[in-house]
Amino acid sequence: MQKQNLFIGSIAYATTDDGLKDHFAQIGPVSRAHIITDRETGRSRGFGFVEFENEDDNQKAVDQLNDKELDGRQLSVSLAKPREDRR
Repeated sequence: MQKQNLFIGSIAYATTDDGLKDHFAQIGPVSRAHIITDRETGRSRGFGFVEFENEDDNQKAVDQLNDKELDGRQLSVSLAKPREDRR
C-alpha cells in the first residue's frame, strides 16, 4: 500500500524540491518532496507533494504549516487525495 502524501498548494515559482523538503523537515524526516512542473516549459505549476518517513507527521505538518509562509507565499497544506486511475 502506498504511503499517504501531503498536497502542498500555493508554492512560489522560485521554490525548489530541496527548499520544500527543508521546510517540512522541521516537522520530521521527509522521504520525498516534489514540485510538479509543466512538461513543456519545465516551470513550476505552483503545487507539489511531500511524503514523510513517518506518516504520523502528516497531521502535524497540516496543523503547523498550513497557511505559513515559504519564499514569500502562504502555503496550503492538506492530505493528498488518492490518485484516480486515468483509463
